Amino acid sequence: MLACLLSLLLGWLPSSSSPAAPRPDTTRRAAPDSLVRVQCPDYATLRVATILFVGNEVTKERILRAELDFHEGDTLRAAQLNKRLEANRRRIYNLQLFHQVLTETVCRNGEITVLFSVQERWYTFPVPIFSLADRNFRSWLDRPDRWKRVDYGLHLVRRNFRGRNEDLTGNLQLGFNRKYELFYEAPGYGRRRRIGFGFGISYYRSHALDYATVQDRLVAFRDETGFPIERRYLTAGLRWRHTVQRRTAVDVAYHREQISDSILRRNPDYYLGRTRREFLDVSLSSTLNQRNTFAYPLTGRFAQVVLLRRIFLTPSTPDLTTASAQYAQYFALGRGFYYNFNLQGQLRFAERVSYIDNRALGYDNLVRGYDPYVVDGRHYGLVQQGVSYRLFDLGRVRLDAIRNPKVNSIPLVLYLNTFVDAGYVVARTVAPTNRLPNQLLSSAGVGLHLVTFYDRVLTLEYTRNGRGQGGFFFRSEFPI
Repeated sequence: MLACLLSLLLGWLPSSSSPAAPRPDTTRRAAPDSLVRVQCPDYATLRVATILFVGNEVTKERILRAELDFHEGDTLRAAQLNKRLEANRRRIYNLQLFHQVLTETVCRNGEITVLFSVQERWYTFPVPIFSLADRNFRSWLDRPDRWKRVDYGLHLVRRNFRGRNEDLTGNLQLGFNRKYELFYEAPGYGRRRRIGFGFGISYYRSHALDYATVQDRLVAFRDETGFPIERRYLTAGLRWRHTVQRRTAVDVAYHREQISDSILRRNPDYYLGRTRREFLDVSLSSTLNQRNTFAYPLTGRFAQVVLLRRIFLTPSTPDLTTASAQYAQYFALGRGFYYNFNLQGQLRFAERVSYIDNRALGYDNLVRGYDPYVVDGRHYGLVQQGVSYRLFDLGRVRLDAIRNPKVNSIPLVLYLNTFVDAGYVVARTVAPTNRLPNQLLSSAGVGLHLVTFYDRVLTLEYTRNGRGQGGFFFRSEFPI
């Protein structure tokens, strides 16, 4: 009986497939599923009799059921059925465990059977490491010894570990920067997968260290035989996971860091007159991610708030508190056009801060076009906005020479993007040679965004900043 039902459902699947690449959310205008309307034309409400999953050979079924906002025995309004199913399909798709998620329903006497069919991804990635030991490609090009500033090794990721959406990550990195790391992340335990856990351990040392900012650029010290910087930390945390779209996390991390005497002589403020420091970081973060897809969003919104308290265990070092927030929203304008904006900022409070803690733009976040520069300060604000146009969508390009369905089809979607950024950094004291703190930073540019394999986004941009400087920049992630 079950085999016959699955055959009937699978025969209807092509009419309701997950897009190979992100598309605007049109489910608000969708009519009820046509098959259900034919099979149960006189029912205003429908009872969920059975929920089935197929294709999840590795992924445990309870992981998928935990994402749904309805269960067997629930009653759904027929007029809202298609919208409700699409929202749940996207929840499963945004776990980023599957190439495709398809859904279909069959109705009989007011009761529906809902089928979710998934195509699993490849979950084990042994990736060779060959990376640049600088903040970005432009900074690396500016170094005269650039070919000595590379890292190599192995980055091993096991996604969906044990079929429970757990992540296991290991790094063995040699070369210019030495790094040995192991991280484990479990989004949720229990029947409803609400309480999760994270753990990590890291050891890092390098032959070079950026120890000062001069003319808004980092100045590096290199030691051919020794290591001017050594860091190690241990972290653990709890996660409260409402759904794949909402998560709250509490993390505690112990850090121990040490610099050489050569760094202390060159910049006594690097660790406020010390060569070693120890501290605890206690952070609380809350994230709301209601974007249509997490890789290259076109509709929806994203919000995140992070509070961090750094408690120093070394004497005479003032504690510091950091509050940061981000909000982004995405709109479909029609005819292949999309608009998005991003607002984010940081406030940092302390009696005194060391050089390494006095960082704002140019590190993790930046005004595009200022890639060669860094801007030091305690507080900052950043505004980014852009308009994208979908030039073409090739769907999934099939590689007939490869038989494994997890890797033999490549999505290719290309967007033309134009953008404007603005940022401002508030700094109490500014070195005489630095010009960018306490002034408005702005830029505008145009770029091409290629959305492809396993949520990769490759970006090539031409940007001109407020200083009248222009250039091409390559990035490997969605900028907003």
